[in-house]
Amino acid sequence: MKTKLTALVAAGMMAAAPAMADLVVPNLSYRTGPYGANGTQYADGFNDYFALLNERDGGIGGEMIQVPECETAYNTEKGVECYESTKDSGALVYNPLSTGITYQLIPKVSVDKKVLYTPGYGRTSAKNGKVFEWVFNAPANYWDGASVAIKYLLDENGGDLSGKKVALVFHNSAYGKEPIRTLEGLAAKHGFELSQIPVDAPGQEQKSQWLQIRRDKPDYVIMYGWGVMNQAAIQEAANIRFPMENFIGIWWSGSEVDVLPVGEKANGYKALTFNGVGMDYPVYDDIKTHLIETGKASQGGEHVGSVLYSRGMYAAVVISEAIRKAQELAGTSAISPEQLREGFEQLEITPERLAEIGLPDFGPEIKMSCDNHGGSGMARLQQWDASAKQWNLITEFTEPDQEIIAPLIQQDSEAYAAESGITPRDC
Repeated sequence: MKTKLTALVAAGMMAAAPAMADLVVPNLSYRTGPYGANGTQYADGFNDYFALLNERDGGIGGEMIQVPECETAYNTEKGVECYESTKDSGALVYNPLSTGITYQLIPKVSVDKKVLYTPGYGRTSAKNGKVFEWVFNAPANYWDGASVAIKYLLDENGGDLSGKKVALVFHNSAYGKEPIRTLEGLAAKHGFELSQIPVDAPGQEQKSQWLQIRRDKPDYVIMYGWGVMNQAAIQEAANIRFPMENFIGIWWSGSEVDVLPVGEKANGYKALTFNGVGMDYPVYDDIKTHLIETGKASQGGEHVGSVLYSRGMYAAVVISEAIRKAQELAGTSAISPEQLREGFEQLEITPERLAEIGLPDFGPEIKMSCDNHGGSGMARLQQWDASAKQWNLITEFTEPDQEIIAPLIQQDSEAYAAESGITPRDC
């Protein structure tokens, strides 16, 4: 009886597992928990782009893509459990959308030889491919975002921020603390005064923080928030009549769910982005034809075109292009994680390629290498139009200040290498 049951369980596992030749890209999602409203939209976009490739193109290079979803609830322990339960399924790459989970997975993927792709989040110094062989964070990282925000403020002030006050309102976690050292360096370089205002998760209560802002009267506020913290901060800013045009969020603080609850008072709020806004891109016509109209879109296509849906889709775009490159380099369609890493390191997504995909001017040009796993770091700004209920792009893609960022990347990655006993690769 025991032998028969074991055989049945084994047969069930084999039936549930993806075909060995399929390309397996797990979706470590969170549709529940305090950040479920954000994670759901991102997960939908991530799922749908791969579904589009399957339905329209027959996969990538003739190989179908499997996207098994595992719920993490934005919980680090659950995220690690999801990784452990899927890593032997043929998984090629992970994109957990969580800095906490990312920090725990970095040493694991280095041993297991799995690619970790963390666009716009995670450990910033993973841009150094000599140390972080299996981690990629193009097109931009947290330090890039802080620098692009300051560059924008410099442009707004004739190139001079001396004597100005900038407050950083941040999620009191590894994520929120990431930009501090960059902003400190930029403050020293440009002569502005930086104050730091932490907000404990989930961030629904921020009255004391915004009373401090009203008292200190900063000229500008930069926010690194997530989930309900964002809308609470924007509401409190409106309550103290802080000028919305002087309030800039990082890309994780610039979605519809952050501003819609505040209504007209959110008008003029700004946020960084590394991907396009709205649905005026040909790829959305294909998503409508192949997924929405056929009933195959994630959750029926409820969130198609939203900021976070588009960002999840963009992550899938970069992964799929790295897979194509890996197939080309390896001369086979059924690639391994090691071959995918090579694909990422030689990935180049040009403006022309973005247009071919159906996403003209959607993201910056991406070019990676053995030592550069983060691309150019370019980002742009978007601004909320409350009456039209839409985001509008207000700048072109801007390069960050590498004079400040490059040494920080080097210092932090070298410190990690020393702590972890890693000998940096010779690229």
